[in-house]
Amino acid sequence: MCERCYRAALGHRGTCATCGEQRRLVDPPGPTARNCTDCSGLAHLLSCRACGAEERPYRHGLCVRCSLELGARELVIDIDGPLAPIYQAIVGNPQPFSACNWLRQSSAAKVLGEIAAGSLPLTHEALDAHPHYVGARLARHMLVANGVLAARDDAVVQLEAWVVARLDEVASPEHRRVLRSYATWRVLRRTRERAAASNRPTTPTAHAKTCLLAAIALCDFLDAQGVTLGECSQVDIDRWFDQGLPSEDRVGDFLDWVKERKLTAGLVVAPSLPRVGATMDEDTRWALVHRLLHDDTLETGDRVAGCLVLLYGQQVSRIATLARDQVSITDEHVRLEIGIASIDIPEPLAGLLVSLLEGKRPYNGVASPPDSPWLFPGLSAGRPVNASNLGARLRRIGVRTMPGRRSAMNHLAARLPAAFLADLLGLHHNTAVRWVRGTGADWSTYAAELVKAPIANHAE
Repeated sequence: MCERCYRAALGHRGTCATCGEQRRLVDPPGPTARNCTDCSGLAHLLSCRACGAEERPYRHGLCVRCSLELGARELVIDIDGPLAPIYQAIVGNPQPFSACNWLRQSSAAKVLGEIAAGSLPLTHEALDAHPHYVGARLARHMLVANGVLAARDDAVVQLEAWVVARLDEVASPEHRRVLRSYATWRVLRRTRERAAASNRPTTPTAHAKTCLLAAIALCDFLDAQGVTLGECSQVDIDRWFDQGLPSEDRVGDFLDWVKERKLTAGLVVAPSLPRVGATMDEDTRWALVHRLLHDDTLETGDRVAGCLVLLYGQQVSRIATLARDQVSITDEHVRLEIGIASIDIPEPLAGLLVSLLEGKRPYNGVASPPDSPWLFPGLSAGRPVNASNLGARLRRIGVRTMPGRRSAMNHLAARLPAAFLADLLGLHHNTAVRWVRGTGADWSTYAAELVKAPIANHAE
């Protein structure tokens, strides 16, 4: 018998036609077997020496489940100690073969082993200093997801370290002092406030970095010109803009801050031109929406995410961090809370959203809690799906997220007032106003629609 047939025979399980129990079926030989060994009078084939399960031995005569439990015990050492939740999460993984491979190969398992052995303190600071960044990051996610470590926003912590490193590179002590105050009381403070008000696991920090880099670049430019910040004039700012640097428009935030503190005279920054990107034509957008709603060969999560982009103009980064409690289901409605107001989701998208919420994931990351708070959970324990990965999945099924989102936003902005658009989609009111103005719509068109609606209904 070849290895493939041998493995198939050991793994052939079902209801015995004679005793009615779930057993390994061996008689008659081959894939048509209907009876277990006891009912067939045959000798028992290999079974687990620990639990007796009629399964192919995986390691040292143990089935895969018992092998996983043994490996988890060897990893955490003390199953009643501080890593007990990690042990329980590993042995409870619904994919034991994948979990066993993870124990052997994962860098995160090695980091957890160092913590269990006492050679690595169980603190965020120790994980920050660990030489294996990826392994320490994944181990941190597991520890936080299972309540062993307190949750923290890693993006904010990394931003703080990045700020210190960038400011140390500033040559002028005077400019470094001003930039440190700006970074502390403007950039970092704003980022921390945003993190406190958000339900995202990590706070976006790209804008904060761009603002500080623009401020540093301006100060370096002034140093090269032999000009201090207090001596900076409009001519110097105009020269700065003549350089055409990519982040020049972001320096306005820094100039506003120094003006508020009377460190400079009033300096004018020319408003940046709106960045207009490619859009998707309406026929293409609606064709994609139709496919997403009705093509059952596509993965449910991709169908829902694509519809949120093409119908509600949502950014992939926001879709990835949608929480399960943002969806409410009643007998009459399925609602999704994106902004201040909830959106009534119509069929058939409502059915897809319910299927996504109630469906079982084909695979969970090792040591992931059984109940994820995220609508789109990722493979890393307790974390949502990575936005870049979600965007790549959508592109593979033909959904170009940026053009699709712009087309959806133009469609909505032409039909809704800015205030309602902001509350419905969770936009800043200034952003909503720009979208509405960009389509040529205004409040008067909305008022006209309100007047026409009752008349049209009456005519019907």
